[in-house]
Amino acid sequence: MNIFSSIQAFHSAKKTIVTLGTFDGVHLGHQSILKQLVAEAKAQNCESLVLTFFPHPRMVLKQDDSIKLINAIEEKTELLANLGIDNLVIHAFDTVFSQLSGEEFAKQVLVDIFKVQKIIVGYDHRFGKGGACNFDDLVAFGKKYNFEVEQISAQQINTVAVSSTKVREALTSGAIEKANSFLGYPYFLSGKVVMGKQLGRTIGFPTANIKPEVNYKLIPQNGVYLVQVQVLQNQYYGMLNIGNNPTVNGAEQTIEVHLLNFDANIYNQNIKVSFLKRLRDVVKFESIDALKNQLEADKQAAIAYFKL
Repeated sequence: MNIFSSIQAFHSAKKTIVTLGTFDGVHLGHQSILKQLVAEAKAQNCESLVLTFFPHPRMVLKQDDSIKLINAIEEKTELLANLGIDNLVIHAFDTVFSQLSGEEFAKQVLVDIFKVQKIIVGYDHRFGKGGACNFDDLVAFGKKYNFEVEQISAQQINTVAVSSTKVREALTSGAIEKANSFLGYPYFLSGKVVMGKQLGRTIGFPTANIKPEVNYKLIPQNGVYLVQVQVLQNQYYGMLNIGNNPTVNGAEQTIEVHLLNFDANIYNQNIKVSFLKRLRDVVKFESIDALKNQLEADKQAAIAYFKL
């Protein structure tokens, strides 16, 4: 997949079939549209092109730095590449772009730069300065500048919107298996292993303390999860805790994973964690011994789940 850091950077000798959106999560609803895009491009001997925006438009237009996204931009890129997209354009949704009129976007971007053969958008898609233009306007521009416009059905759009909401609700409530069923893949986060307080090591459960690579990543509800971990170019299984370690009066939320059948120094290594199952809530235990007993029970549950 070719990746371009702006609309102006894009170049291709071929005509393109285009769709655009934030595609946060790249869940099953998105995937159905994107597979349609890829198939259409192959059928017409064109290249598929996805235009997405980063930072998220809400971060720019509403200066909302509290927004949490299902995917970091690097994660979204990986997921789109797996779907066979030919070209991904990641454009900074800045105020200059937001001031383009609908016709300027159609002519200057779609026609002049993307060489659009066809664009696939939702029936409720709005574009141009202030969202002034709608689907009918896009069809009119298509006739004027000689490109096709295809409408994603209301049912598909509703599925996408509902799925995005359900993924977020599932993650924030800890229903990880439900979230995964909407995503079509295990929810994952990436980060770097940093130095923690090393309390786990003193009770026989050393953990890797993970600092997510971006601060806008949506973190699932506090709890203990069974996870698959990619680190040092290998796959491992583990149990992961998201919480503030109440038994030892912790104040800040941490993300810590104990890897099964593993003993290596991975400080400062990049790590990817895929969430598979939620075991339990975070609990404040009466003593360190009680905590240790629960961790041993968690470990046995993990061994049984992974059939180790």
